[in-house]
Amino acid sequence: MIKKIGIITSGGDSPGMNACIRAVVRTALYNNIEVIGFLKGYEGIIDNNFIELKRESVSGIIQKGGTILKTARSARFMTKEGVQQAANNLKASNIDGLVIIGGDGSFKGAIELSKHIHIPIVGCAGTIDNDLVGTDFTIGYDTAINTVIEAVDKIRDTAESHDRVFVVEVMGRDAGLIALRSAIACGAEALLVPELNYDTTSLILKMKSWRSTKSSKIIIVAEGDQSGGAYKVAEIIKQNCPEFDIRVSVLGHIQRGGNPSCMERVNASIVGYNAVKALMTGHKNEMIGIVNKHVTYTPFEKAVKHIQKLNKDLEELIEVLSS
Repeated sequence: MIKKIGIITSGGDSPGMNACIRAVVRTALYNNIEVIGFLKGYEGIIDNNFIELKRESVSGIIQKGGTILKTARSARFMTKEGVQQAANNLKASNIDGLVIIGGDGSFKGAIELSKHIHIPIVGCAGTIDNDLVGTDFTIGYDTAINTVIEAVDKIRDTAESHDRVFVVEVMGRDAGLIALRSAIACGAEALLVPELNYDTTSLILKMKSWRSTKSSKIIIVAEGDQSGGAYKVAEIIKQNCPEFDIRVSVLGHIQRGGNPSCMERVNASIVGYNAVKALMTGHKNEMIGIVNKHVTYTPFEKAVKHIQKLNKDLEELIEVLSS
């Protein structure tokens, strides 16, 4: 019997986390399950720092970015002592199940925690990078790419007015999925991401063949690209193509914030609801996802082992449409 569950948000924040928290809390209370929220992720469990969550606790948060439970990356939880302390506190609080909203590092932490306490733990994929196996869209991804699109649309206005090349850096330390979809949607002329072998040499050759009638040129670069980021790319372009007027824009953390999109709120609500149902039906050490509009359950070990290849059709699409 699940009588009391805990919930944390861990790792980087992402739009839609609050919608997921709301769904978890209200689904649990609907089924007469008590809910407490640990503050600042695993740090909150180690410090036993929590709040009781009622229906009114999550009223009016579905439209808000960030997370009402706060989040943090915990160095203490990376030690055996920290994990054991967290397990002890969960036992002392009579927690019957735990919901973790986070990404790769958060689920690796869940795997370690499960070795010290025998309660079911399930996860909701919350990361703007969309780099987890077992779900089509992670919580935060749709809003992040829409934020990029809005920003690049405005940048293009300036680029066209001054006939400039803008190198725009988006988040994506290990994955270029934000860069890929936003580049297509923004009509970018070039894309540099960690997964592709397309390098600055290829970029320079492409730029030299650009039509003279192009009034603006947008190059999208994922922060983890092998070239070294937007400023390095801009420097290489200036050295090889002095005829272009180059500017750099690093979008940074604006991609993490903002009101979640409609799709974000719906998907976050679906996975939050199903996280509680999963605990009630015996699931453990699994991430709740949505694949082809169906709810899925992926073991943490598989979800975090992400070696994602970009969609070949989308790669070809951006190459054709940018010509």
